[in-house]
Amino acid sequence: MQDDTYLTTEETALYLRLKERKLYELVAQGAIPCAKVTGKWLFPRAALDRWIAAGMAQPEGFVAEAPPAIIGGSHDPLLEWAARQSGSGFALLAEGSETGLDRLERNEVAAAAIHLHGQGDGETANLAGVSARAGLHDAVVIAFCRREQGLLVAPGNPLALGSLDDAARRGARVGLRPAGAGAQLLLDMLAVRAGCGIDGLNRVASPYPTGPDLALGLRGGEIDCGIATRAVADLHGVGFVPLLWERFDLVLRRRTFFEPAAQKLFALVRQPAFGKRAGVLGGYDIADAGNVRLNR
Repeated sequence: MQDDTYLTTEETALYLRLKERKLYELVAQGAIPCAKVTGKWLFPRAALDRWIAAGMAQPEGFVAEAPPAIIGGSHDPLLEWAARQSGSGFALLAEGSETGLDRLERNEVAAAAIHLHGQGDGETANLAGVSARAGLHDAVVIAFCRREQGLLVAPGNPLALGSLDDAARRGARVGLRPAGAGAQLLLDMLAVRAGCGIDGLNRVASPYPTGPDLALGLRGGEIDCGIATRAVADLHGVGFVPLLWERFDLVLRRRTFFEPAAQKLFALVRQPAFGKRAGVLGGYDIADAGNVRLNR
């Protein structure tokens, strides 16, 4: 199986240890994920893995170990406030979107805060990223907010940067974020769109773990710009060049969603205090906060 993203009928039968006749019966019953392309059945391997896991039998009395009360993934000032204000008991572990999803798959965190880029369009990138992970077959994706992302620049924007292309042409020192962080995925994508690629930027070698770290690096004169949100820029008194709005979502397993901690958090996002805090911080759209975007 050199390219095992999509398996043929023969490969799928081998993978599932079934006879091909039984596999065709499952196809006819609509009981197995597959698609017909130019007269041939193809089976997405990731979907097959989720199909198997969803039907997994568990011993009587078996209870999955509860994950620690931690929200991993991306940093966000509004989420930080909401986790505390709601009395949820959640702690935050800001290591980047993809690392948060990795930890969620391993049951090391109760939720992951994500803003992915490069998979699907801006509305579907988070959903595509979660759907691609076989270990999150029981995940729900809950809308938290839309956020305004852009370039953090020195107060007064002395280099007159209006885009990432400007930063490339003027040799501005660009602060990086860790690999797999949503802001770094966004930087990679924007660099490609600008025609310079990530290698065409004057990058500072050591990555900045979070937006606030990036802002402090900017204030300390270590860099000239970097990707972060308007809220971070305003909180730290640096300039902001708006680039786009993005989805910022929370990913949990279904069982966690119904636990008291998560319910306290999502109850808060529907209260006026949440909207008021979002307005004070700036750069947030909370119109669909708390809505279920994906239920696997």
